[in-house]
Amino acid sequence: MKKQQRADYVLQKLNELYPTTPIPLDHKDPYTLLVSVLLSAQCTDVRVNKTTPQLWKLADNPQDMARQDAKTVEAIVRPCGLGPQKSKAIVGLSRILVEDYKGVVPQTFAELESLPGVGHKTASVVMAQAFGYPAFPVDTHIHRLAKRWKLSSGRSVVQTERDLKKLFPDNTWNKLHLQIIFYGREYCTARGCQGKSCMICAKLNG
Repeated sequence: MKKQQRADYVLQKLNELYPTTPIPLDHKDPYTLLVSVLLSAQCTDVRVNKTTPQLWKLADNPQDMARQDAKTVEAIVRPCGLGPQKSKAIVGLSRILVEDYKGVVPQTFAELESLPGVGHKTASVVMAQAFGYPAFPVDTHIHRLAKRWKLSSGRSVVQTERDLKKLFPDNTWNKLHLQIIFYGREYCTARGCQGKSCMICAKLNG
């Protein structure tokens, strides 16, 4: 099976399994999504969703967050891991949003990635899910499955993202990255499948 045929099968199967793709992180606007995605680094979405309600009580907009002390924020976000770095980033980016962007989350990759604690993956999620811009955020699930399904041999998420963008139409990216994540969690876990037993691996690697 050629690589494009593999990709076409994956897209067809994932559309059957996940016709709708609710965003796993609870949020109400681009700012709360940005902060939630930042908190999700090396942390589960479930844990983030348990943590953010308390954080939003403290501050759920850039103006209020910019006035907070990083130590106060750290006490709340500590369960998400990397508390000192994440709390400084959240307060820092909030101050930049207020000072440079009138409290509005910018809508370009360059501006988002210039904010403290915001890397390419975080920016991609915000661009895709908050603003509808075609983006393909690659996390560990997607990187692992793309290799398992022989859609990419990329050693880095950057290369995997590049490979996947060539195989799938850009109007599928925003939904597809979530579909792959859902599938990786439900059927093709790191230890549970090993590239052989789940329905997609069995078809592609059988």
